[in-house]
Amino acid sequence: MQGIDGRYVAPASFPFPSRSQADNVNRKTHLFFGPPLALLTESETNTMEISGKVNRTAERYLEILRYHGLELSEAERDCLVQICGIGFMSPEDIRDLPDEVRFSVFDDQRLDKEAKESLATRLEAASFADLVATVEALGF
Repeated sequence: MQGIDGRYVAPASFPFPSRSQADNVNRKTHLFFGPPLALLTESETNTMEISGKVNRTAERYLEILRYHGLELSEAERDCLVQICGIGFMSPEDIRDLPDEVRFSVFDDQRLDKEAKESLATRLEAASFADLVATVEALGF
């Protein structure tokens, strides 16, 4: 399909939003561009290109969250919540989760030393996308 300027435009891959959804989608909001967003959009030259890049990236990120992550027991979740409770989890903090589990002082009868080591091993084997999705699912 061709757009107004003659370039290819992919057909919509999702149903058109309802009126209430469209009103929510089209609302304007201020967005602080910290270093990651500034780097992501540095090659874009106008507001619509920047908006498109941010929205495409968010859409892809949501798909990653949808298809990745680890299944956790309640005790494993509680352990990770305690570890992640430091606040902001940088990419380095997320990569360090296996060691954080191993050396945590989390004390719970449901998660003994062997179970903590098993969780740490699963975290080590997980992809970064799985780790990010797991941390996001925990609310961090």
